[in-house]
Amino acid sequence: MCGIVAYLGQKQAYPILIKGLKRLEYRGYDSAGVALVDSEMAVYKCKGKVSDLEAHANGKNINGTIGIGHTRWATHGEPNDANAHPHYSESKKLVIIHNGIIENYASLKKEMIKRGHTFLSDTDTEVLVHLIEDIQEKEKVDLFEALRMALNEVIGAYAIVVMSKDDPNKLIAAKKGSPMVIGIGKDDFYIASDATPIVEYTKNVVYLEDEEIALLDRNEELKIFNIKNQSKTPYIQELELQLEAIEKGGYEHFMLKEIYEQPKSILDSMRGRINAAQGIVSLGGISDYETKMINAKRFIIVACGTSWHAGLVAEYLIEEYARIPVEVEYASEFRYRNPILNEDDVVIAISQSGETADTLAAIELAKSKGATIIGICNVVGSSIARATHAGSYTHAGPEIGVASTKAFTAQVTVLTLLALSLGKKKGTIPHSKFAQILSELESVPSKIETLLKKDNQIEYISEIFKNATNFLYLGRGCSFPVALEGALKLKEISYIHAEGYPAAEMKHGPIALIDAEMPVVVIATKGPSYEKVVSNIQEVKARKGKIIAIVTEGDVTVKEMADYSIEIPETDESLVPLISVIPLQLLSYYIAVMRGCNVDQPRNLAKSVTVE
Repeated sequence: MCGIVAYLGQKQAYPILIKGLKRLEYRGYDSAGVALVDSEMAVYKCKGKVSDLEAHANGKNINGTIGIGHTRWATHGEPNDANAHPHYSESKKLVIIHNGIIENYASLKKEMIKRGHTFLSDTDTEVLVHLIEDIQEKEKVDLFEALRMALNEVIGAYAIVVMSKDDPNKLIAAKKGSPMVIGIGKDDFYIASDATPIVEYTKNVVYLEDEEIALLDRNEELKIFNIKNQSKTPYIQELELQLEAIEKGGYEHFMLKEIYEQPKSILDSMRGRINAAQGIVSLGGISDYETKMINAKRFIIVACGTSWHAGLVAEYLIEEYARIPVEVEYASEFRYRNPILNEDDVVIAISQSGETADTLAAIELAKSKGATIIGICNVVGSSIARATHAGSYTHAGPEIGVASTKAFTAQVTVLTLLALSLGKKKGTIPHSKFAQILSELESVPSKIETLLKKDNQIEYISEIFKNATNFLYLGRGCSFPVALEGALKLKEISYIHAEGYPAAEMKHGPIALIDAEMPVVVIATKGPSYEKVVSNIQEVKARKGKIIAIVTEGDVTVKEMADYSIEIPETDESLVPLISVIPLQLLSYYIAVMRGCNVDQPRNLAKSVTVE
């Protein structure tokens, strides 16, 4: 969840670290810190954001061509100055930054206290750097060997960088279960949790694998070993990420930029995979496993948060068009209930970052049972991309806003292509329906562009309801997951309590909440359930609830009943989620802005959830 950045080279490290931390701040913003070595070791850290760290370091010695930096999402210990990273060893000769959780830290800490160690924080991370130094002194080994030995005693997940006051020419990094990428420049090295702090300086990167340790020496080439001390040849890849993709580009917030990028991100997720004129859908990344998928007895989709909602949409589409039973599981629960899995099952793992710890754990469990694992993720070279048998990238581009927007529609796009491809090969979707949906899918980006021009209308509605304390979101069929996603977005960034429900379930409990102060957002587009949704709206109106309706262009019935309505372009019912979610994203965005909330960095959240 935390952001790591480090530099070793010829340039001054501090400006590189600060710029890198700002680009990684979406991964955590409870506290921030840097450590630098010039003639002495200097550590500056504080509670708050990277801007607070800059103010804290202002006027102090920030010289040094080697340094490490960290922005934190708190796990062990509350967000405060003491718990901020980097953390010192007992002698203060070593410092460490860490993303992940050391699960056996309590027993290790107890042993360290027995040996006379004193701890200044409540973190698991500080325990690890004390352990490394303790081994170094006790076993009379160098820092690399001490770190390797310490990691053999550690249970949990980590991405760490260690720096020594006594050796300002080296950094040591290691990874297990948390992402880490190393950038290789002409005369320097960069380390980060993802490529965003690196792309400005070099395109050549190495993604560390689990239980690998990297030794970075100012005077030597990169060396990589595994935890058993076996040498590995670094596999250097070229970054495809463009610098402009991680800048705001004139928008006030990353979230707004990413909402407006959806016509392009959906198109990019279809590009090269669809030709409506020729009736072709091709997902090259899974072609070797298509037969396995066609013959699967069931699909199990594992995901968290917004990705779970995309999985729910996929459940409707895959069952409708490919006629394969689908179960959608919270990845965080899947591994703890001893699920029944066999070799005829296909598990689809969905994650924007490709690093979601709960989803990775679900993948490993499913693999151990012999299931085939298909990954849907956005980040090339991510842990999920490497852990799955096959998969497809979504091509959404970098998503910096913590509340996911374009990732959802990109995931739904790829999952729609998957359902259509399987349905065609199985012969379970009529050719005419297949051709119709393909044609409609190609037109979705332009329809979203048209819809985005109505943002002033959505901003007007947001002004009316910005002070509401509760929202209810209702939908039927594949619009039910969109209701869940709309409610999640509002909760995440505006801190208003909101719940999503199947529209028919409202009368089985939630209707008790409805009064004249309750806004109810209803997805009431044309389709087989339209008349039923109309009845649900009447039930709300009878209790004086305020209706905000998402309706198909030209609708008359619901518009007359609703207090406010937002028209969306007409499309096939199975593609409605791609379009109807857009006004819900904008509604959440404008309400949050009007409430003075930090839209891109909502409280208590982080973008990439790399802890279980």
